[in-house]
Amino acid sequence: MFRGPATTVVAAAVLGSGFLVPTMATGSPASPPATVATPTVTTPTTPVKPPPKATPAVAGKVRVYLPDAFFVHRRPVTVTRRSFHVGGVVTPYVPGQLVTVKVMLGRHVVKAYKLRVKPSRNHRFGHFREHFSSPRSGRLVVVVSHDATPQMKAFRSRRALESLNRNVGFGSTGPFVQLIQQRLAALHFYIPQTGVYDDGTGWAIDAYHRLLHRGTSRDLDGVTASYLLNGWGAFPVRFASHGRHAEGNLGLQLLALADGRRVDMIFPISSGKPSTPTILGDFQVYDREPGYLPDGMYFSDFFYNGYAIHGYDPAPDYPASHGCMRLPIADAITVFNWLNYGDWVDTYY
Repeated sequence: MFRGPATTVVAAAVLGSGFLVPTMATGSPASPPATVATPTVTTPTTPVKPPPKATPAVAGKVRVYLPDAFFVHRRPVTVTRRSFHVGGVVTPYVPGQLVTVKVMLGRHVVKAYKLRVKPSRNHRFGHFREHFSSPRSGRLVVVVSHDATPQMKAFRSRRALESLNRNVGFGSTGPFVQLIQQRLAALHFYIPQTGVYDDGTGWAIDAYHRLLHRGTSRDLDGVTASYLLNGWGAFPVRFASHGRHAEGNLGLQLLALADGRRVDMIFPISSGKPSTPTILGDFQVYDREPGYLPDGMYFSDFFYNGYAIHGYDPAPDYPASHGCMRLPIADAITVFNWLNYGDWVDTYY
């Protein structure tokens, strides 16, 4: 066989079937494998949602209340060293909010609190409450403020009231005297609203002392003033079934004009002294005499023989009469105009 150089010979063998089959000579170098393209796989991406928008802060407002304040000529007042409350309602209610409540006397801060706003039962509004007292007299200003938060805008409100000096005496005038006269009238003591610490004021304070079993005095001390402002004391009606009637409580030395259980007015009296005591029992007015009688009785309502309710000078704060129930002269006409024929008069200890 002929051996030629090592070269690549490609021969075609013709098969009987007619197909041409390529052959490769031995020793020829291998062809590099064909490169197969790898398909690109695209991973689907989730769209990124924009961050939610922040809820805008709501606009709020507050109404300030002074539930313990008194009013003189529609102006709110309090009294030195007396505790009073400051309350407020915040609309709308937003959880987690704080308010600063500050009370100022002139430029001086009396006290300040930072308070959490509590929800109402239906959570539609919030509320807060705190107490204060003023160390001296003067104009008080209550300031309620809320600093801005992401949930609620800032707001601010203020309310003014007067702190009154309680040191008064005969001849004094001013809002504290007017307040004391109001409080005496609220407890049904007869007192003209003169705005002056006069005889009428003194008699009403004396009657209030008797009701409290604190002796007899026409001077207003601190304890009595506090009791008045608290509204303590009530005349104990015993004969409500007598309808419109007068009750003389000789133990208290007081006369009350009452309609059933409702007391209209209370007066100080001077009943019979030990040697000529006032008759006890249930009687009815049978005679009435306006003006002065010869013995000095003034506007008299007789309820048994010579016993009467009438004005007289003097009408001291102890039993001194001959059996009648004496009234201060200034009170007599008011009692006379209230009573009428047939009204019951009940006297007892």
